[in-house]
Amino acid sequence: MNQTHRPAPFVRFLRGALRPIGLEARGRSLYHRLTRRPPPWLRTSETSKCRARLAPFCTGFGVDLGFGGDAITPSAIRVDLPQPYADYLGIHPVQLGGDVRHLHWFADGVLDFVYSSHVLEDFEDTGAVLREWLRVLKPGGRLVIYCPDEQVYRRHCVATGQPYNEHHVHAGFSLAFVKEALGRIGGGRVVHENPLVEIYSWELVVEKLPGHSADARA
Repeated sequence: MNQTHRPAPFVRFLRGALRPIGLEARGRSLYHRLTRRPPPWLRTSETSKCRARLAPFCTGFGVDLGFGGDAITPSAIRVDLPQPYADYLGIHPVQLGGDVRHLHWFADGVLDFVYSSHVLEDFEDTGAVLREWLRVLKPGGRLVIYCPDEQVYRRHCVATGQPYNEHHVHAGFSLAFVKEALGRIGGGRVVHENPLVEIYSWELVVEKLPGHSADARA
């Protein structure tokens, strides 16, 4: 259902205050520049949208892969590119800089959780990435993923004029897409899932079962 967008009360108040002194046009221009590409301290990270639901699954020792400046929990080891392309808060530096497809810092079965938000969709070989993330988990450890449903996300970008993220590589990327890849790998049990949340995202928590082989093929 189409609805006319109504500015927030503060924005309406600010426009009313600027109009009598002839600065409304400048204020409107600044507002649109900021909302198209706001500075890091004004942006909202994807993790901030799901933290209340998913942080309880991220207990013990674990990693936040591609954390972008806003880790899921204070204790999560922050892994990202040396120069992350997403940087929301800018107050938490990268601790391990490198490619999250290859967690060479960690032996098999040593982590309690692996969390990642809006990263998995950027990789061509989804199965290989998931195998690597499962490899470093202990039996009973949790793989916690928060990602966009690609088709819903594309429609949202068109409807809102939001810039589309060109890093996404799978037109059919979705919760079902990732669950299918995990099913081919085996060794996991779904403990939480939501196919659509926060407009265009989905979330999944998978517990690694005892006896899972790091050499499984997807």
